[in-house]
Amino acid sequence: MPVSGITQMKAKLSRMPALVERKAKAAMEKGADEIVSMMKRLVPVEHGDLRDSIGWNWDTNPAGTKILGTARSRVGGDLRLVIYAGDDRAFYARMQEFGTQNMPASPYFFVSYRALKNRVKRRVVVASRAALKELASSQSVATNGQPVE
Repeated sequence: MPVSGITQMKAKLSRMPALVERKAKAAMEKGADEIVSMMKRLVPVEHGDLRDSIGWNWDTNPAGTKILGTARSRVGGDLRLVIYAGDDRAFYARMQEFGTQNMPASPYFFVSYRALKNRVKRRVVVASRAALKELASSQSVATNGQPVE
């Protein structure tokens, strides 16, 4: 007995990585925005240089900034999101986070990351599952033009 639908299944499977990566990337971006927003709310502000230096980027940090944390998605391809703080004007980002002998720590970076880490991970997993369900429920079209379930 011949098996039908193999070609359509292969077509769906070939679309899977791109769809999952797109959904995971959107979830990671939303999570990064939330983490950066919380960091900017928590950071002590004297002139605003440190607050203004906090941000995120895909794969690399801007010149002059210090990477204090990175996140990789195991779900969609090789996605690497970098959250950074500090630059040439706000060189004291680490000193503010961890303190010095003469200054107590005022944590803002890792506190925010730890507070939102599980929410962001969950969002990426949910988005990836939704992408897989969307792909599974999508109709493929057979070579004769008829939908195949």
